[in-house]
Amino acid sequence: MIGILVAEHLPLVRRGLVSSLECQAGLKVVADVANGEAVVPAALRYAPEVAVIDLDLPGTDGFTVVLRLREEVPGCRALLLARDPSPRQVRQAFAVHALGFMSLEVGPEQLADGVRRVAAGRRAVDSELAVAALRSAENPLTRRELDVLRLAAQGAGPGEIADRLFLSVGTVRNHLSRIMCKTQARNRLDAVRIADDAGWL
Repeated sequence: MIGILVAEHLPLVRRGLVSSLECQAGLKVVADVANGEAVVPAALRYAPEVAVIDLDLPGTDGFTVVLRLREEVPGCRALLLARDPSPRQVRQAFAVHALGFMSLEVGPEQLADGVRRVAAGRRAVDSELAVAALRSAENPLTRRELDVLRLAAQGAGPGEIADRLFLSVGTVRNHLSRIMCKTQARNRLDAVRIADDAGWL
């Protein structure tokens, strides 16, 4: 029997996760909590094999919770759930040593299979997300282009960016053109969104 800790702040969603996991053979929810601060104490008390953690927990986000769990309860492996998963989040999840990363929209059988894989020490991630994460891992932007794009993301225009980076306005415009070409973006806002989703900013 695989013992599971569920961490989800929305009561209705938490109950749904608990019910769907309890219905699966070989799985038992030993604890459920509503915030990130309660995860480690509950894991220490109930010794689950797997913690199913909502990425957007109030107070302490899921990535931080996974890091604390790894430090204080190394026998408990983590599977993160996200409402709108992105390739950047997949890479962050694996960077903090979560073994699983799935959408909250997966079916009960997929979630149960993910829990079993994580309990066995294997990765559990949606194949499309994994491919997207690998494709976006290579950042084509130079350090200076990232500096320009970060300022553009804050709403700065070419003139302000030029002043802050000690460049000419023409150089800034050239950087912005190259950024949009490399990201295949329609405009600056689209380039910011693409770079942020890919985890480059």
